[in-house]
Amino acid sequence: MHTMTTTEIFLIAMVIIFTVPYLIWRLGRTDYWAPLVVVQIIMGIVLGPGVLGKAFPEYYTFVFTPDVIKSLNGIAWWAVMIFVWIAGIELDLKKAWAYKRESSITAGLALGTPLLFGCGAAVAMMAFSDGWIGAQGMTWQFVLGVGMACAVTALPILILFMEKMEILRQPIGQRILRYASLDDIAIWGVLALILLDWERVGRQGMFLLGFALLAYVFRKLMVAIQEKDRWYAGFIWLAACGLAADWAGLHYMVGAFLAGAVMDAEWFNQEDMDKLRHFVLMIIMPVFFLSTGLRTNWDVGGTAVFVAAAILLVASVAGKLAGVHAAGKILKWEKGEASIIGWLLQTKALIMIIFANVLLDKQIITNETFTALLIMAVASTMLTVPVVSPKLQKMKAMILRSK
Repeated sequence: MHTMTTTEIFLIAMVIIFTVPYLIWRLGRTDYWAPLVVVQIIMGIVLGPGVLGKAFPEYYTFVFTPDVIKSLNGIAWWAVMIFVWIAGIELDLKKAWAYKRESSITAGLALGTPLLFGCGAAVAMMAFSDGWIGAQGMTWQFVLGVGMACAVTALPILILFMEKMEILRQPIGQRILRYASLDDIAIWGVLALILLDWERVGRQGMFLLGFALLAYVFRKLMVAIQEKDRWYAGFIWLAACGLAADWAGLHYMVGAFLAGAVMDAEWFNQEDMDKLRHFVLMIIMPVFFLSTGLRTNWDVGGTAVFVAAAILLVASVAGKLAGVHAAGKILKWEKGEASIIGWLLQTKALIMIIFANVLLDKQIITNETFTALLIMAVASTMLTVPVVSPKLQKMKAMILRSK
């Protein structure tokens, strides 16, 4: 009788990862309320230990052996590093500076209000039951981490949604990108603060100083070389920054974002960058979604996890809408404008999941908290297109208004 090798089992896992979500998305025609990326995230949860793993433990132990999981994790690490790197490159701070008053007011309220709401939700979770704070987490880290998870905007997914709704290149789409870009910087800055390790603060200081010096040299190099060489140099830079950040205790994801943030989008053909994002999402990010699903857990009780997810969802959506509406009143936006912008900015997916993965890696949150955050991210993302599309149809004139 043939004993299946690790390679064969790994390829079985890959067939499952790519086949199941695609068939559900294509045959179920879910694109309006659940794009393929959302279906992949959901199926990552379903295929993990919390759902199918408990219903069919033989399937789970056969397919997801320790060796297979290690292989999948390696692909997932590189996939998400590239994705975060692209998000960093696409930050456009020049436009944000050109509209600094409007951008700073909107971005500040759009981030700060859901952050406060999320911190309140974290406190409520701790009062509700135990089992949410990780073994290495302190209360302030947990509260701030969960609060920031509620404030996150998924910039790459936001771009995909706005492309789908044909507003990305319109004035309102460019404004939303400015707000999301500023919030992206704040998100990673807060993450670095949460991960600050006083036992390794010297090493982290060395990393930041060395990064600043090398980034200056790297930027000079990138300007001097041809575009085809910039891609190779960029990936080398990405791996090196991820390694250095992880060595310093700031997590490789912080390094990946910094690696992209010091690069200029103008160095690359925009069409090529769009294709890279598309192919990363299609080819290797599904492995990250499955790898994420394998980390879900319901040990504090399924009801408690879903209650926590509901509390987080309300805090996230209500906080984002309240903050953006406040900005709209200050800046005297047209009626309905704040609602569209707020609903788009509350899109969580990917970046929040990446953020939560870092908190879980550092044992600041438990698998149960991670599961609740994951459910919240999926729900908030699934709400976006069905809520925003009808609003856009009513306000076509506003979309075309130049700022």
